[in-house]
Amino acid sequence: MAKDKTKTQEEAKEKVENADNEGKDLKKEAEKESTDPESEKSLEEKKKALLEKAEKLKKEKVETTSTEKLKEQVKAKKKAEMLIPLEEYVKAGIYLGTRVVTPDMKPFVYRRRADGLAIFNTDIINEKLKEAVEYLSKFDAKDVILVCKRPAGWKAAEMFSKLTGIRVFTKKYPAGILTNTSLPNFFENELTIITDHWVDKNALNDTLNVKKKVLMICDTNNFSKGADKIIIGNNKSARSLGLIFYLLTKGYCKAKGLDECLEKIPNLEWWTEETDQGARFGV
Repeated sequence: MAKDKTKTQEEAKEKVENADNEGKDLKKEAEKESTDPESEKSLEEKKKALLEKAEKLKKEKVETTSTEKLKEQVKAKKKAEMLIPLEEYVKAGIYLGTRVVTPDMKPFVYRRRADGLAIFNTDIINEKLKEAVEYLSKFDAKDVILVCKRPAGWKAAEMFSKLTGIRVFTKKYPAGILTNTSLPNFFENELTIITDHWVDKNALNDTLNVKKKVLMICDTNNFSKGADKIIIGNNKSARSLGLIFYLLTKGYCKAKGLDECLEKIPNLEWWTEETDQGARFGV
């Protein structure tokens, strides 16, 4: 037992001495870097080499993109992806919501104005319109109906119908036309475009009852329940609805290869012209 104890003490002493030696070596190396001329010379040579390399890189024509240039590239890309120039969205007031924001629409709201009106994100408006055009283009005109009981949208909705061949119901939607087979004017459709689910609720309910598809225009105060695809934007204003129906008309005719239809589409100003039927615009 005494021998074992002595051996353990000797091993511990050896470890301490080794640690002291390692500490001394580290101190020596540290001291050497500051006091040894040869070490200092080595450091100076390394510094010189690095400086020479840096100067060489400066002289080389390395193509760099500034932050401002990157911003301009991003802006240009966004502009190219817009269905129409951003200023047209602004002029039509499509981005203006209401003071009420439903949970369904909250993800698309950018901010609130000082007067309490919610503001839609214009980038998302553009994306949703592109998606809507692509979605609508999957259907034949005979299988689609548009329902717009709001007077602000009548003019544009009727032109949309005239150019695309899609049946439109303004002023009044005949209840049961999609569900009651005994009605003389009964017919089957595959897609219903709803302008505002609060106003066009009968058409929405009929469409859901027969399990058909729904493309819905949603303002900030709308719920999107039941919709297969949505367009977000102001659905109270004649200008905003005119802009939406203009883009749907143009996109649908282009996708379907209806060249004659494209030639007959009035310019954007016609669609967004103020009328006595116009409602909230707010700019």
